[in-house]
Formats: sequence, structure tokens, C-alpha cells
Amino acid sequence: MISGLVMEFTKLAHATVARVTGVLMVLGISLICSSMLLAVHTDDPQLAAKLGPLIDPGGWVGYLTVAIQVTGAAGFVGYGVVLSWLFSREFAEGTVTGLFAIPVSRRTIAAAKFIVYLVWGLVTAIALLLALIVLGLISGLGPIPADAVPAMGRQFGLSVFSILIAAPAAWAATLGRSVLAGIGTTIGILVASQVSVIAGTGGWFPFAAPALWAINTDIAVTPVQLSLVLPVVALGVVLTLRSWHLLQLDR
Repeated sequence: MISGLVMEFTKLAHATVARVTGVLMVLGISLICSSMLLAVHTDDPQLAAKLGPLIDPGGWVGYLTVAIQVTGAAGFVGYGVVLSWLFSREFAEGTVTGLFAIPVSRRTIAAAKFIVYLVWGLVTAIALLLALIVLGLISGLGPIPADAVPAMGRQFGLSVFSILIAAPAAWAATLGRSVLAGIGTTIGILVASQVSVIAGTGGWFPFAAPALWAINTDIAVTPVQLSLVLPVVALGVVLTLRSWHLLQLDR
């Protein structure tokens, strides 16, 4: 396992996809949210209505609520892109044949990919929260009040959930042997999540429940509904590991 982790960490450290996606997620989400603060003081009622939480409740809580909404979509896609790349790069670069010649099992390599992805994801989630805090202070929101701390926890929690629920992208990228298969699956899950929310069943859809919980809307998400994320993630990981164990070169 150690040799597999070293190999995958080395690949990720030199990967342009991981660096660019990480920067876009951290700076992109935080800059979008902080730039919206500039439009808060407006006399235009239509613009004020579009700003939503930045106007009411406003302040740090409103700012973080908007950040959570953006993270729910952009963050999930970003994590799905990197995970898809991790599990498809061997096929795209033609290095998959070499995996059959090394003393590390393919299942171990796949497990190492998941671990490396998890570490990268957690670092990105922490960096995003810190960037949001710094830009919020720079934008003049003032000292962080006590009622904003739970919102910060939900922001980080949503990032962690997004890291986990992107797991099916790894299986799709493996089966399709293409990064596009993983990204397409990620986008499809995002669309299905939106449909489930509109239909009023988002709380029971494991891919939508974390965002509804984090936004803290009138739609209550119970611990039971939130716990449904775990079997879905576990299934995605198990199916991916099995696919790598049964991997063949003749297809």
C-alpha cells in the first residue's frame, strides 16, 4: 500500500488537472461570493431580490449561506473532475498495461487513488473555508459573530460530503475508461439532485441531502436521510475496487 500511495501522491503532485481545479475551486468560489458583497448596498429592488441571503439575513451568515449554495454545485463538480481524472488517466495515457507488471495489486492501486483523492479534497476544503473567511474580512464584514460559526461548520461539512458523494464518478471513469464518463456521471448526478429538490424528495436523495442540510432551509433533513450517503459512497468505492481487481487489457 505504501508504494501505491507514494506513486499516486507523486502523480497528483505533478498533475495540472489537480492544481488548476483546486485553484479554481478555492479562488473561484470565494471570489464569486465576496464580489457579490459589493452589490449588497443597492437601491435596485430586483437586484436586491436576486442577492437573497446577502440581504436577508445578511452579514457573515448571509455570506456563508451563499458560499454554501455555490459550493453545493461547483464544489461537487470540481471533486468529480479530479476523481474522474485519477481513475481514467492510466487508460488515457496508455500506462494501464504497466500496472499488470508491478508487484502492487490493481485493487491496492485503486484504494491508494481514493486515499490520495481524499487527502487532496480535505486540503482543498480547508483552503476554501480559509479563503472565504479572509475575503469576508477584507470585504468589510467585520468580526466573525458567534452565530456564523455553525454556518462555517456546514460549509466545511458540505465540502466533505461533496468529496465523498463523488465516488460513483470513479466507477464510471473505470468502466468507461475515460475521464468524460466520470465527468458525465458527475453532471448527471447534479442534474438529478436538482430535479429531486424541485420534486420535494431531495431529503431522501443521498446526493441532494447534504446540500439541503448545509443550506439549512425550511426543508428539514433528518439524520436518517443524511446517513443514506454512507451506503451510497461505500457502494461506489466497493464497485470501483472490484472493477480494478477484475480489470482486463482486452477491452
